[in-house]
Amino acid sequence: MISKPSQIAKLQNKVAIVTGGASGLGEETARRFAEHGARAVVIADIQEEKGQQVAESIGLHCCTFIKCDVADEEQVKSLVDSTVERHGQLDIMFSNAGIVSKCMQDILTFDLSAYEKLFSVNVRGMAACVKHAGRVMVEGGVKGSIICTASVMANYGTGAAIDYVMSKHAVQGLIRCASKGLGEHGIRVNCVAPGPVATPMICGRLQMSAEDTERCFEAEFAIKKSGFLKARHVADAVLFLASDDSVFVTGHSLAVDAGYIPTN
Repeated sequence: MISKPSQIAKLQNKVAIVTGGASGLGEETARRFAEHGARAVVIADIQEEKGQQVAESIGLHCCTFIKCDVADEEQVKSLVDSTVERHGQLDIMFSNAGIVSKCMQDILTFDLSAYEKLFSVNVRGMAACVKHAGRVMVEGGVKGSIICTASVMANYGTGAAIDYVMSKHAVQGLIRCASKGLGEHGIRVNCVAPGPVATPMICGRLQMSAEDTERCFEAEFAIKKSGFLKARHVADAVLFLASDDSVFVTGHSLAVDAGYIPTN
């Protein structure tokens, strides 16, 4: 249980939403936000039981869970509006919810229905979160921070899982455009671009344990002998983008990838 903020609280009295916060990068970041003094952290996810457990384990009086499917814009709007209604404002939106390809899509067997399902979460959902978070920040006069989860794969092409790679390219385009539209209001919009991390979603997709998944990715990192890339490393980058430490950073994709070099 997180009972008090760290000595140097970077998010003192801030109100944050974390989508996809029931596990993986979202869960780790929600915990980091609480450790750094956020007065309210709202965890949003479709995984209701896990989300409730994470909120309870963080232990803040104002750490709550709201079930939300980001592919449904009305649910995103309700999530944002209910957060402002309860806590008075929204300072940070970490739009992290995303899914991976269920099949290794290549161009010759491209399944457009599967592509549309993935884009409804990874692109439409991200746009909805940026739109509605930006809306309430402008209305409330809040100089907030919006962070999306992209991927190191937004910098590469690949022969498989191309719908996922396309979606992460779209996230980078989204934050670059939104940073222009919201910058005049003092609102920053960035994304974090992680390299491969052994999150529950990735391990489930590969049908491998976390340890085996990390070993699988190890050869693709330029940085060696420093351990494996973990969710906590990505959470630290998100914390930087959410805090005043990055007050003049916007429209930026921050890679946390240990010098990822795709080998396959």
